[in-house]
Amino acid sequence: MSTPARILIVDDDPEILSALSRGLELHGYATLAENRVDTALARFGDSEVAAAIVDVMIGEDSGFDLVRAVREAGHRTPILMLSALSEVEDRTRGLEVGADDYVVKPFSFDELVARLKVQERRATPAIPRPARLDPTEWSIDSGRHKVTLTQREFELLMMFAEHKGETLSRDQLFERLWADKGASSGNVVDVYVGYLRKKLDPMRAFGFEIKTIRNRGFMLDGVAPESRQDAD
Repeated sequence: MSTPARILIVDDDPEILSALSRGLELHGYATLAENRVDTALARFGDSEVAAAIVDVMIGEDSGFDLVRAVREAGHRTPILMLSALSEVEDRTRGLEVGADDYVVKPFSFDELVARLKVQERRATPAIPRPARLDPTEWSIDSGRHKVTLTQREFELLMMFAEHKGETLSRDQLFERLWADKGASSGNVVDVYVGYLRKKLDPMRAFGFEIKTIRNRGFMLDGVAPESRQDAD
């Protein structure tokens, strides 16, 4: 039996959280619920989150600000914004900060689920061949998109590619790439993973993403890029 897709729900109203959770679970989803922006932001990047539903108002905070922060952190999780605000300006603002869709209350649950399924399909498009890594200029090229990296970013991406589908801990990455270079903190790993996510945005252009595996480390998920020399 396949594991149900998990949807993150972000809303400060316990009744709405409960209703959305029950409804989604009846449609075959698993759910996570957060009622604060800071705790919700930490959930994005977890491999277990397939999509998120974010309310525009979260206590005194703004769902718009949360979505913007998620995208600035490099996370490509599909996001549906949920709001009673139906003006064109509100819907436009939601899409401009990085939401994939905007659903106005009241809404049909069947429509909400249909919109979720559309975003799930869009989040995993197929690409014809693996992207190529060029160590001569520290770049990655999908044929349609090309990004030049720093040497350390390139080495980090190479390590993920060599261990595609494996979870690499922060300690493993630090020991391999930074321990003998004078770095004193494993936090440098998170910093450089963040750099990669931002530079490779949108990740879908290259057919993979670097996922955070809670309490374990990071993993390259998708079609691993190949070294240009190996591919040739």
